Amino acid sequence: MKRREFITLFGGAAVAWPLAVRAQQVAKKPIIGLLGSTTPSVENQRVAGFVQRLGELGWIEGRNIVIEYRWAAGRNERYKEIAAEFARLGVDVIVTQGTAAIIAAKQATSIIPIVFAAANDPVATGIVASLARPGGNVTGVSSQAPETSTKRLQLLREVVPALGDLAIIVNIGNSGAVLELHEVQAAATTLGLKILTLEIWRAEDIARAFETLRGHAQALYICVEPLVNSNRDLINTLALGERLPTMYGIRESYGQNIPDQYRRAAELVDKILRGMKPADIPVEQPTKFELVINLKTAKALDLKIPPTLLMLADEVIE
Repeated sequence: MKRREFITLFGGAAVAWPLAVRAQQVAKKPIIGLLGSTTPSVENQRVAGFVQRLGELGWIEGRNIVIEYRWAAGRNERYKEIAAEFARLGVDVIVTQGTAAIIAAKQATSIIPIVFAAANDPVATGIVASLARPGGNVTGVSSQAPETSTKRLQLLREVVPALGDLAIIVNIGNSGAVLELHEVQAAATTLGLKILTLEIWRAEDIARAFETLRGHAQALYICVEPLVNSNRDLINTLALGERLPTMYGIRESYGQNIPDQYRRAAELVDKILRGMKPADIPVEQPTKFELVINLKTAKALDLKIPPTLLMLADEVIE
């Protein structure tokens, strides 16, 4: 090879190489950091709906998008650790649910867009400025749990007509759950119920709460948030042992369909990945609340479910 040809070839390669690098950078797959506030087993159906809806919108996991999964199991310290990790990684969007997890993500970054699939009153908890114009880097789907507490107690009273004593379990360290607690207490007072409020901070407090309520309650209301969601099997077992009809503020009793909200969260992620800013995307609200009745549990507790309530149920577990 002549010296001039070698120089020309080398020079061409030197020019082409940066172009190739730039092309690879342009083709970089967006990364979604999914901060699971509970555990994979609890959120399996929800995440499946999220991934499926992304696929329908053209974002195929592993092909043109990457999803990094992390699980906090309802532990506040894990929210902060995971959110900080996602900020260091520079993910393109953070997706999560629950007030504590959302606030942790918001504290970790003011730049990376954050989409929440469920949050109790995001305005009152300071997550967004308003539902119509969230501002900042956060938007999502509100769960409106506090606003449906009265309806849940009315349904509970249909199952337990003589209901007079109500126990409420709440993670006092979760501001969203505290908002729901206040709404439930107000509704219970209006219905003339005697209230026993049991505050928990950690999973270890749950068994002690049941020891305290023993003999002092005819039914149990659970303020839903990641800590109790992560320990739902334990709570259900203890409630059954105490023969307590239990109402959760989610679809498994009466509430919004969380897997559906994850699908809607995927639509918000799609908008962000296509250039919209979270500040300009209004927070959505649930459009449908569903009632689920577990006849197997009702039979174990010797409860008779009114036929009218069965007709209203979206799902009856037999």
